[in-house]
Amino acid sequence: MVKTAVVSIVMIIVACVGWSGMPSDASGAAGAKTPESSKGKRIFSRHCAGCHGAEGKGDGYKLLGPDPANLTAPATRKKPDSALLTTIHEGKPNMPSWKGILSDHDIQSVLAYIRTLPH
Repeated sequence: MVKTAVVSIVMIIVACVGWSGMPSDASGAAGAKTPESSKGKRIFSRHCAGCHGAEGKGDGYKLLGPDPANLTAPATRKKPDSALLTTIHEGKPNMPSWKGILSDHDIQSVLAYIRTLPH
């Protein structure tokens, strides 16, 4: 019950940070940009950048314990799409599940954007 409340509060804080002017673009791109990754970038800026940082380097807010994943790190880049999709969908102990907030299509768009982040 407490964990659910904490995750809910964190999701509200992250959403508010995104709405209040979190930078909406990450500089540079490693992969080819597509309409899907452009949509993913908007979703990432709104829902993910608060913790993972505007450029996905894990340098955002540290609210739930361990540092957020650096999405540009080699270890993360080597993970298969299925593993990253599961993490976004189901969450982790220090990351909320997005399955009730984002559609499967939106989660795919976020992954497409993550794959364009520079190394």
